[in-house]
Amino acid sequence: MLRALLRRKKVCQSFAATSAATKVLAAFHSTTLTIDLQTMKIKILSALEDNYMYLIIDEKTKAAAIVDPVNPDKVLSAVKDEGVNLSKILTTHHHYDHAGGNKDLAQKCKGLAVYGGDDRIDALTDKVTEGSQFKIGSLSVKCLFTPCHTRGHICYFVQPEDTNKDPVVFTGDTLFIGGCGRFFEGTPVQMYNALVKSLGSLPHNTKVYCGHEYTVNNLKYARHAEPDNVDVVEKLKWAQEQRSKGLPTVGLSTIGDEFKFNPFMRVEEKTLQLKAKTQSPVETMGHLRAEKDVFRS
Repeated sequence: MLRALLRRKKVCQSFAATSAATKVLAAFHSTTLTIDLQTMKIKILSALEDNYMYLIIDEKTKAAAIVDPVNPDKVLSAVKDEGVNLSKILTTHHHYDHAGGNKDLAQKCKGLAVYGGDDRIDALTDKVTEGSQFKIGSLSVKCLFTPCHTRGHICYFVQPEDTNKDPVVFTGDTLFIGGCGRFFEGTPVQMYNALVKSLGSLPHNTKVYCGHEYTVNNLKYARHAEPDNVDVVEKLKWAQEQRSKGLPTVGLSTIGDEFKFNPFMRVEEKTLQLKAKTQSPVETMGHLRAEKDVFRS
């Protein structure tokens, strides 16, 4: 036990410049899972108190990329375990708990390309915007510009060569399972466009990998917002069972699923517009976010 604690302390020392770094000790909130999607694998790595990092592996070439690597040592351990070639960092936004490990990882793993949509991102080498595209081995990546949580937020849509296989999207702090991010640098109309128009236009079988383990609390608010929605009740029960086992809830929901139980994706529904006392989806978005900001289950 003492040795394990000392190893964790060493991880923290590389982040000593910020007080938030001590949260690295809580980097084991969920069991590490590898999701095998046949042509690609997604390794779900927990970090800090409730963050997720994602190692994307192209099975054909063993090329790999990491999404929001706030804990570089854990990332490098996963890369070694999988025997893959890490070449890219995909950064959703500049906040420390997502981009705070970029510089350290880039120093430890030379030659990494660091993608992101905001000049405030540490170690940025490749700035992207709406429609930017690149490859991870044979996997195609398309960037979706989704400002609101931050003004430079990017989501990454990843599709295999075989388009009959399910695509995935890494949504950072824009879309959560059952919820969305706070409007720190944006407006309700921006989040409406990001969720309903941009992410909502993706194939409905697209699997969602978000930045935090917020699902249970999000669905408790969704139940409050739509108490008669049976999809919310069923999803909440499932999420609570997952968390009781220390299992992640990410990667097991799709864009199509989110339209069933995520109130922020459902702002065009009359039930939620009545709650917000408006016929405007944008005003409904603003109302729900303001209410969620102070909601206590």
